[in-house]
Amino acid sequence: MFGKKSSGIPSSGGSLFGSTTVSWETQYKEGNSMWKVPRLIRLNDNIVVREDETAIFMRDGKILSVFDQPGRYALTDINAPIVGPLVKALSGVQQQAEVYYLQRRYLDGKFGSQEPYQFTDPAFGVVNLRVFGEYRWKISDVNIFVSQFIGTFSVETSDEVEQRLREQIVILVYNALGKMKEQGLKVTDLPANLTTIEQIVVTSSPDHFRQFGVEINKIQQLNISLPEEVQKAVDTRSEMSVLGVNYIQYQAGQAMVDASKNPSGVAGLGAGLGVGMGAGAGMGYAFSNQMSGMQQQQGRNCPKCGTLVPQNSNFCPNCGYNMQQPAMVKCSNCGSEVPTGSKFCPNCGNSMAPKEPQTLKCPKCGNEVGQGVKFCPNCGNKM
Repeated sequence: MFGKKSSGIPSSGGSLFGSTTVSWETQYKEGNSMWKVPRLIRLNDNIVVREDETAIFMRDGKILSVFDQPGRYALTDINAPIVGPLVKALSGVQQQAEVYYLQRRYLDGKFGSQEPYQFTDPAFGVVNLRVFGEYRWKISDVNIFVSQFIGTFSVETSDEVEQRLREQIVILVYNALGKMKEQGLKVTDLPANLTTIEQIVVTSSPDHFRQFGVEINKIQQLNISLPEEVQKAVDTRSEMSVLGVNYIQYQAGQAMVDASKNPSGVAGLGAGLGVGMGAGAGMGYAFSNQMSGMQQQQGRNCPKCGTLVPQNSNFCPNCGYNMQQPAMVKCSNCGSEVPTGSKFCPNCGNSMAPKEPQTLKCPKCGNEVGQGVKFCPNCGNKM
């Protein structure tokens, strides 16, 4: 062992070798997973280890001793720490003797994707998703953690450690989305499946993070951000499901709500219904015609499924058809103007079906990846 438990008075800065007592002060410890003592270790330096800490004594990148019991330790072996200018003057070698402190308790962190995940949906096509959330973790194996993070990656701060953890968690979320998409998950199903995705990530985390000496305890507050036009379609579909109505009924209800917010509109509607109309069925018939006229003014039929869609909608909430497409499109074969939604050109018979977006295959796992993606969403391989 390269240190012994010290019960005496710690060395001061005025000792023969300039040794002193080192401890991880509480005010610098909160929220941090690790701390590197900001100077090289000298002969007879004392280190203080508390209940929730582990101290790692290293020389030239190798672990010499692990102190995982609370107490004060004096580093006394002359072969282990640096003995200041004396050793350097005699041998010409400056040994790198260092101490790292590691937290032993669970820590909380946040993650978010820097690059969007391209999710191919049957109704909306390729949709760019961004994921955000929180995670709880701790160092489960000190030796593996030190060799992988401190040794292999040369990290020296908590921020550097957590940056790598965030990147790995985002990869696991992308893997979970890929697996659920293979089982039929659609963009409109995402809000109802966030908890399931969290559970999949936590379940798969041991195999992924064991190699780093890290344990992921919880994934929570997962949020998957959708493009604005897709989010509107999802919200509309959710409201229709709760109300148990079809789209025409939903629009009629919205028209009545909008009219009730405009006093002049309500008065005009009532006056129009009353002029020249009898009571009972006559007034009901007039009201039905009035509502039908309002629906026609505020909506248009989807070219694909015929559902009445609000005038300013970008997508059909029933089938997901893109309502922003022009009424006429050109045939790629003969250049004729063809009504949008036609399956074949009436002039030359050319197929008007949209071509599938080009994809690449990951050289590592063979998963299909969209153009421009930097990392494979299935295995994390750099494309």
